[in-house]
Amino acid sequence: MNRYCLTLDLKDDPDLIAAYEQYHQAVWPEILASIKSAGIKHMEIYRWQSRLFMIMEVSENFSFEEKAQLDAANPKVQEWETLLWQYQQALPGVNPGEKWQLMRQIFIL
Repeated sequence: MNRYCLTLDLKDDPDLIAAYEQYHQAVWPEILASIKSAGIKHMEIYRWQSRLFMIMEVSENFSFEEKAQLDAANPKVQEWETLLWQYQQALPGVNPGEKWQLMRQIFIL
């Protein structure tokens, strides 16, 4: 199983952050199904102030490109992504429209 870590920022507004966290207390079943069907076996999201950190453990055949194609063809995923983008903001230095950024592992014990 492979592990990936990603990061993204939220808009720095306590009310927006609280609303974002509320959505993650009751993630839509269609979103959970799409995550699992893409080969994501385990996912956790952590927050520090307005910075998010995601850990994904995925199957050996997982592909970010395939996940993106599946998401683009899924109207419910597109609705979820549009909804959550109200609370999120791109990290400094990324291309327009890019959200979660893959982090590079620099140490392991």
